Formats: sequence, C-alpha cells, structure tokens
Amino acid sequence: MELQRSEDQGLPERKGQKRKLEEEIQEDREISLPTGDARRALLAEVTAQVTVLESAFTWRESDRSAAKRATHVLAELAKNEEVVNVIVEGGAVPALVKHLQAPPCEDGDRSPKPFEHEVEKGSAFALGLLAVKPEHQQLIVDSGALSHLVNLLRRHKDSSISRAVISVIRRAADALTNLAHENSSIKTRVRMEGGIPPLVELLEFTDTKVQRAAAGALRTLAFKNDENKNQIVECNALPTLILMLRSEDAAIHYEAVGVIGNLVHSSPNIKKEVLAAGALQPVIGLLNSCCSESQREAALLLGQFAATDSDCKVHIVQRGAVRPLIEMLHSPDVQLKEMSTFALGRLAQDTHNQAGIAHSGGLVPLLKLLDSKNGSLQHNAAFALYGLADNEDNVSDFIRVGGVQRLQDGEFIVQATKDCVAKTLKRLEEKIHGRVLNHLLYLMRIAEKPVQRRVALALAYLCSPDDQRTIFIDNNGLELLLGLLGSTSTKQQLDGAVALYKLSNKAMTLSPMDAAPPSPTPQVSL
Repeated sequence: MELQRSEDQGLPERKGQKRKLEEEIQEDREISLPTGDARRALLAEVTAQVTVLESAFTWRESDRSAAKRATHVLAELAKNEEVVNVIVEGGAVPALVKHLQAPPCEDGDRSPKPFEHEVEKGSAFALGLLAVKPEHQQLIVDSGALSHLVNLLRRHKDSSISRAVISVIRRAADALTNLAHENSSIKTRVRMEGGIPPLVELLEFTDTKVQRAAAGALRTLAFKNDENKNQIVECNALPTLILMLRSEDAAIHYEAVGVIGNLVHSSPNIKKEVLAAGALQPVIGLLNSCCSESQREAALLLGQFAATDSDCKVHIVQRGAVRPLIEMLHSPDVQLKEMSTFALGRLAQDTHNQAGIAHSGGLVPLLKLLDSKNGSLQHNAAFALYGLADNEDNVSDFIRVGGVQRLQDGEFIVQATKDCVAKTLKRLEEKIHGRVLNHLLYLMRIAEKPVQRRVALALAYLCSPDDQRTIFIDNNGLELLLGLLGSTSTKQQLDGAVALYKLSNKAMTLSPMDAAPPSPTPQVSL
C-alpha cells in the first residue's frame, strides 16, 4: 500500500516552486492578464529591455549597469505569472541566457569588474521565474541555459566568496530546480551537463541559503529518476544530508528530508544505504519539528523505512516514533494525519508494535479517522486498524471502545477501504475464543454498563455459535441486549434490535419469546 510521493509534498500547486524565490515575491499580489493597449505597452517594455541586453554584453560599466537594470525589470515583470508568455514572446529568453555568462575580457586582465556576478544573478533569477511555466522549460534549455547555470554553481571556486557570488550560486540552483520540475528529460540533461556533483558539494557551503537551494535542486532531480539518484549517492551526499536533518533551521532540515525521501522512494538499495548511514534517529527527531512540512516528510519516510524489513519496523518504535506519530493523529492538518496513519499502518505489521501502538493511545484516534471525508486518510486509518486487530492483546480494547460498531457503521469512500474493514472484522471474529473471550466475559460482568453493552453487541456479531449460550444466557449477554431496546437513544434501540435478530439467525437456543425477531425487521447491511 505504497503512497504516491508528490515531488513537493505539502506544496499542492505548481506555484509552490516559487517558494525558492520568496524574498522577492509578494504572495498576495493581484494578478491580471494584460489585454489590448496594456499588452502592447508591456511587450514594448520587454522588447526595450531585450534590446539593452543584446547590445550591452561588455565589461564597460555603463553596459553592465544597463544589463543589470534590464534583468531586474524582466524579473519583476516575471513575478506575475500571467505576463510570462508576453515576456517570452518578446524574445527575453535568449537574451537572458546570453547573460548567464560573463562578457569576454582581454587575456591577463585582472582589473576589478563592474557589477561582477550581478548581471548573471539577475538573468538566472528571471529565467527561474519564466521556467515556472512548463511550456517554457524546454525553450530555456534549448537556448543553452543548462551549461551556463552549471558553471555558475562553481563561481566560488574562481572568485573570493562575496555576497554577489553567494547570490548568483543560489539563483543558479533555484533556476535548475524550476527547469527540472516535473520534466524527466531536463532532469537527465542536468546530470549529463555535470550539474549533480557541484550541487552535492554546495550542501556543505557556508551560506545556509545556498545549502537550501542546492538541496532543493537535488530533491527535484532525484524524483523518479534512478540514474540521478544513483549519482547523488555516489557523490557521497548522504553523510551531509543526514547532518542537515539535525539542523535547527527548519528550512534546512525540510529540504534534507525531502531529498532523502525522493532518493529512497521505490529504491530499496538506497533505502538500505540511507539507514546504514544513520538516518533513522534524526528522521524520527523530525516528527517533533516546528515545521509541519518536515513532520509530514519524516512520517512518510518512516513509513517507507518500515517497508524494508521487520527489524526496521521494531527499531523505529524502539527509538521513540510511536508517540509523536499518534500525536499527529489529532492535528488539524489533513496531510499530516495522512502521513502519520501511513507510517503507523506500516509499523502495525509487527506483532509487538501492534500492542505498543494500541497501548500508547493509537486505537481511538485511528477509529475516529474512519469518519474522515478524505479517502486516502480514511483508507490509511483502516489499514492501520487492520494491523492492530491482528494482536489478541488489542481485541478487548477494540471492542471496549466501540471499535466494532464504528467499523460496522462507517461510510467508506473507496472499495479498497470497505474490503479492508471487512477483513478487520473477520480478523476480530477469528480471535473471539480462549483468553480473549474470557476477558470479554469478565468485562461483561464488572465493567461500566456502556462497556458491557458494547461487548454484548460486538459478541452478537463476532462470537461462534458454540459460545452463544455461555455468553448470552450464562453471562447475561441477552439481558444487556434487551436493555438496549428500552434506551432513550434511537440508535441504541436499533443496534439492540439488529443484534438480537442476528442472534436469532444464528439459531441460538433461546425461549420462544427471546428468539422472536424484532418487528419491523431492520434492513441493515452486515
């Protein structure tokens, strides 16, 4: 029951890629599509800036200043996605790609360069914004952008580290992220252009924003691309990524856990390498992150780890994952609950984990999530409960808290969930004997009345015909069911009537009055 990992878990819209350009973008900007005179004016402005870029490819200070200003104007315009098409139509892409590299200079010229790195930074930023639209990604690549962007990743090796160098490296990494987003051929092209080794090196860069940008690019390049995954691992990225998991900077550990998540997805060999490199404990630690996106990624990743082997399932629980995963079940964040139930469902395939999850308070919130209107969340909760029902130590608790009634009464969205619930009820039914049955009979004698009634109701459906007399005559189960008929709750009356009818259909030996079906006979699907 593998969940599909989206490339940006928690960023449901494609606009989420602009997250990497957040310093310059105002999220609440009003967007309108230019028409008529406004469109013509915009196109004229774009054309003017393109003309400047085409004529200012020199080291003269005036040209560098004009080129810097032109890239800035185009980037500001490109922040509005609705005008990106006009910018591309105006010929901005080849002009911007040209300025991803420095102008030529005479051999041996070591004089200070005006606006060094600034124009390249502005061009990379503008192209990254244009690349948010998938239809422009290939145009930018075909114009020769990739090799220049990869070269920009290495700028710190040829220059002293300055604010401008840091900025141009970050913008280059961000542009690669947007170009490769959901584009498998461009992901491959980035690898072929040699982009992965410098990105891995930048994970150790002194500036945290560069680290984030490099990790974000690797995260995108690793998604559903086995060759890229393998090269990232071969470049020894794992030790640094695992260190980043322990960062107190939420933006850093969010990107790191995202890279690792995409590396291990559908790659069992890389999963083993990641675990061997020591990722397990820091990932568990992220369940308590202040960043809900990191929590979601960590929960999903633990679910993937838990599929590796039974030992890993046990180790995850031993290292403290269960309680924070259960706490997530109470979150208002639906995606967080979805990932938590996914992880708990995987962990609940181990016998001892099943008892531990229930004992730690996981049973009731999982049952409540059966009422969710989110199909994936509801299904994950049902699958986790199916695992918990496999342990005899959990059966009495299942019944005591009304779990059988919830399973029977639930409105389930997809057929797979309905099938899972039916199998859970069958699993519970198969365990109603021996010490489980004795414990339930004990509860029918000494527990509070609501619990006694829940037990009687559940046993009416789950018990073997051979045990009916013991339960319902010798231990007063029938009296408890009859008592429901006098309840002020219509639902309890109906539950009692249906349970009695169920018993009568099992041909239990009762007195004629007791065995008579209720009238009218409720039409309940069982």
